[in-house]
Amino acid sequence: MKELSGIVEIVLRVNGEDRRAAVRPGDTLLRVLREKLGLTGAKCGCENGDCGACTVLLDGKPVKSCMVLAVECEDAAVTTIEGLRDHPVQQAFAEENGFQCGFCTPGMILNAAALVDAHPEPDDAVDREWMQSNLCRCTGYEGIRNALAAARKKLAAP
Repeated sequence: MKELSGIVEIVLRVNGEDRRAAVRPGDTLLRVLREKLGLTGAKCGCENGDCGACTVLLDGKPVKSCMVLAVECEDAAVTTIEGLRDHPVQQAFAEENGFQCGFCTPGMILNAAALVDAHPEPDDAVDREWMQSNLCRCTGYEGIRNALAAARKKLAAP
């Protein structure tokens, strides 16, 4: 592990594009995405990994960006909601009203997109376990579950 101090310049591969940022070694990926790169889709909710509003994909896997140091992501591909681009899960969330206030929605969509990619066959138990890492304060989760089911149908259609 290399030791870093002061301000360092890193290159992050975000949404398929190399982006440079001057960061402190303790800066989280969430803060760098929002404050240095202007990508505000990942939301700052709890800042301790509980709510999932800051979820992004790191090499295709959902992570809570408030819990990851930006300097740890130099050799990884970061996908934010801004870079998902017309994924069937996004379409399904819109069609099935899988959101209310929208604050948690980017994290929910990214987590759900990773879920359907990792587990293409519907399984309620896996869906519930996977999605429990993202919290929504507004809904009863019915719209979110409906959106997930609709996305699976879109992906399964020939």
